[in-house]
Amino acid sequence: MTETQGLRLELDTVLDAPRDAVFRMLTEPAGLARWWGPAGFTTPEIALDLRPGGTYRLTMQPPTGEPFHLAGEFLEVDSPRRLVSTFRWEEPTPDDRETVVAIDLEDRGSATRLTLSQGTFATPERLELHRGGWTESFEKLRAALASPAA
Repeated sequence: MTETQGLRLELDTVLDAPRDAVFRMLTEPAGLARWWGPAGFTTPEIALDLRPGGTYRLTMQPPTGEPFHLAGEFLEVDSPRRLVSTFRWEEPTPDDRETVVAIDLEDRGSATRLTLSQGTFATPERLELHRGGWTESFEKLRAALASPAA
C-alpha cells in the first residue's frame, strides 16, 4: 500500500491495536526501541523531548557496521491523533536533505489506520530508501504491537 507523489512518500497501513497504544509506540523510548529501523537494525539510544519545538535524536545500529544518527524537531504533537517532525541524518550523503514527516492516526475501534507522509526528497533514490525503511519498520511495529513487552 505504498504510493509516491513526486518526491513525497505516502504510506498507509492498518494496525491491529487501539490508537492510544500506537501513539505510545511512536512517542515513548521503550516503544520506539522495539520497532524503529529496518529489519535487523536496533535503536540503542533514543532521546525525545515530545512537545512542539522539542527535539529528538535516535542512534540506529545496522546489523554490521558503525551506528548512525537521525535527529529533528517536533512541529506538532496532538496525542493520540497526529505527530509531525523534521527528519535529518546527522551523517548525510550529498543527496540527503531535511524532510518533514507527518503521521496521522485514525481510530478504527480496536484497530488504527496509520498514514505517513514524508518529503520532499532530493532524489528518487532517497525516497525509495525511506520507503523501504518505513515499510520494514512498520512491519516491526505490527509485530511489537502483537506481542506486548514483558
